[in-house]
Amino acid sequence: MDGFEHLRTFAEVAFQGSFSRAAGRLGISKASVSKHIATLESRFNVRLLNRSTRSVSLTDAGRLLQARCASLMEMIEQTTSELQARGSHPSGRLLITAPHGMVQTAFPRLLGDFLTCYPDVQLDLKLSNRMIDLVDEGVDIALRFGRIGDENLIVRRLRRMGLTLCATPRYWARRGIPSQPDDMRKHDVLAYSVMPGPPQIAFEVDGQPYNVSIHGRMDANDASALIGAALADIGAVCVPDLLAQPYVESAQLVPVLQNFMPSDIWLYAAYTQRRQNSAALRAMLAMLEVRMRDSPTPLAVSRDAAPAPL
Repeated sequence: MDGFEHLRTFAEVAFQGSFSRAAGRLGISKASVSKHIATLESRFNVRLLNRSTRSVSLTDAGRLLQARCASLMEMIEQTTSELQARGSHPSGRLLITAPHGMVQTAFPRLLGDFLTCYPDVQLDLKLSNRMIDLVDEGVDIALRFGRIGDENLIVRRLRRMGLTLCATPRYWARRGIPSQPDDMRKHDVLAYSVMPGPPQIAFEVDGQPYNVSIHGRMDANDASALIGAALADIGAVCVPDLLAQPYVESAQLVPVLQNFMPSDIWLYAAYTQRRQNSAALRAMLAMLEVRMRDSPTPLAVSRDAAPAPL
């Protein structure tokens, strides 16, 4: 039995003026009540209660503990109630990290809908394209694109996402359209530099991952900057389908090597614990899954958010 239960027992005895009535209120035996009080008196090395066969009264030390204990017990009870509510009712602060490119999609609207559904939740959104340590930075949910590695994280697959390798018609006319992945070695590529190491493009050949080292004309950790440079005929860019979609549809960018694009790229949610997560975290995961599953274009890019050509 921990110190909180000992103090709780003392407070009840002091209020009831009786070991028996306190035992009944707490749902424990009279012997247990006596043991808890004896443990406190032994720990503090002072008598807290005067006992007789008919009554119980507080000593001077007991009155001091009762006065200090009242506010402490109220705070503990309130905190216990709030913590239990966090587990059953979505509330409190939820820290989410996501790639910068997500703000060009319908993701901000999803967050708005979530806040409307759960008014007791406060969201803290951190945009970052780097792989961060969720525990060190106190992140509840990290949204990520890419192949799912063997990380010490719980992963919820949200939606399979394709990649588009593309450039402007003028660039392909000038440099030639590639017919196989290795052709990209002779092209200027605008590289998405999130992972360490030399720039590469991820392909899939005969069902297996096949990475091609490329000449990075420009490196950036944000896909929007790369798309803007691609629109200026600087080179080819490989970005998630949902970011390239409006430019491909308007013929500003032309995709190539579509049959070699990897099939194991996901938008996924990563978090650190499988059990005892807050109700707010569980609600957010549920909304993400529903939107990804039920909408054919759950994160369609808004043309209004598209970067202008350089």
